[in-house]
Amino acid sequence: MLPSEYHRRLPYGDRMSADPLLGGPFFPFEGDLQVVPLDEPVLPEPPRGGAGGEDCWSCKEPDRDVIWRDEHWKLKARKPSGLPFVAILEPREHYRLDTLPPELTGTLGSVIQRVAKAVQDLDSVGRTHFNRWGDGSEHFHLWFLARPLGMMQLRGAMIAVWDDLLPSIPADEFAANARQVAAALAETGGSAT
Repeated sequence: MLPSEYHRRLPYGDRMSADPLLGGPFFPFEGDLQVVPLDEPVLPEPPRGGAGGEDCWSCKEPDRDVIWRDEHWKLKARKPSGLPFVAILEPREHYRLDTLPPELTGTLGSVIQRVAKAVQDLDSVGRTHFNRWGDGSEHFHLWFLARPLGMMQLRGAMIAVWDDLLPSIPADEFAANARQVAAALAETGGSAT
């Protein structure tokens, strides 16, 4: 039994048309695209990685890829990719968004603003996008994606797809960008690592 009216009206097993996306200014594909058939829901949902703090990769290796931290937050820059800079902001302790303590939640807005500005101050960056995708890991995290200066086609939700499509930036450029972002954040609190 499907859990809601929303679920009952979806076209499971059917291919939907890609036409609403084709030709859009931010969609990175053209031509004959097929949308995969919609799968039936998986209920109950399986637990996300690190559920309840058990076997959480971020908690197991708390210093891995960290370029900056303060008493509550840490910023990770994982590896070079197609965008000038991509990072993940996480709380230092294991929380989900719905379990963040009020005192930590109260600092989130200012940290987002500081990270976005530090990323946007890179020479090659026009704007900082930030998003919450977290269905793979229970440890709360926000993604920061640097839209290259002048690359208007990379605006919008498809910026993460463009990150996978574009050639990776050189490792030394990635490291320099990470150092610059960490130093900028450390100027107003916390420490670069």
